[in-house]
Amino acid sequence: MSVGNKKDLVIKDLHKGFIVNNEEIDILTDINLNVAEGEFLSIVGHSGCGKSTLLKIIAGLVDYSVGMVTFGGGEIRKPGTDRGMVFQEHRLLPWLTVTENIDFGLYNITKEQKEAIIAEHIELVGLKGFENAYPHQLSGGMAQRAAMARALVNKPQVLLLDEPFGALDALTRIMMQKEILRIWKKEKMTMILVTHDIDEAIYLGDRVVVMSSRPGKIRKILPVELERPRDRSNVEFANIRKVIFSEFFADEKQYLDYAI
Repeated sequence: MSVGNKKDLVIKDLHKGFIVNNEEIDILTDINLNVAEGEFLSIVGHSGCGKSTLLKIIAGLVDYSVGMVTFGGGEIRKPGTDRGMVFQEHRLLPWLTVTENIDFGLYNITKEQKEAIIAEHIELVGLKGFENAYPHQLSGGMAQRAAMARALVNKPQVLLLDEPFGALDALTRIMMQKEILRIWKKEKMTMILVTHDIDEAIYLGDRVVVMSSRPGKIRKILPVELERPRDRSNVEFANIRKVIFSEFFADEKQYLDYAI
């Protein structure tokens, strides 16, 4: 596999297991992937296939002993400000306002610089006017906007999205998908999304990585060569959805007709 651009994220021969009852359980195996600078990559797969574990390895939150994960010319072994992460739950600190939550991860800059950066990101995620609101005063979508601002405030080169819209209602979810695309285009950063929603993966991704069930392997990588904004009802979109469903249920033929 070619290393490519220095700002590509490169995963080579990655294996990850966890010890359960004194026995190693394989979670990920033989993961090889090159994520290009500025790409929006979607990852889908069955529950328990290791999607979130892979994202946490890229974030530096989970260690690994076999294989290599590199970014920016160096191996990833710990968290860094070059990578930001948004989780399914917003994880805002309830005793802090929106401004204070976004400020939480900013270090070694002046008060004036902090104020300017926070104001810029509050506007970027569409929360102007809610600077002094507490998490319990926000809707689910607004809380996730605040979480995105907190992840973006250090200007990461890669944003990792671990099912960030999974807890939202359908209409808010569609709105947030459009918002994340707007931010991606404006900030020109690499984004990697883990999701169970196949339509979401196709709508957002330049490519869709389909993973097999545990131990997680990359089963197929599909390019999504559709113009943006994408129409979920057109034939090309439906054809990609059909291919992904066929990969999901390749080992469960009895469910294939129902799934498609």
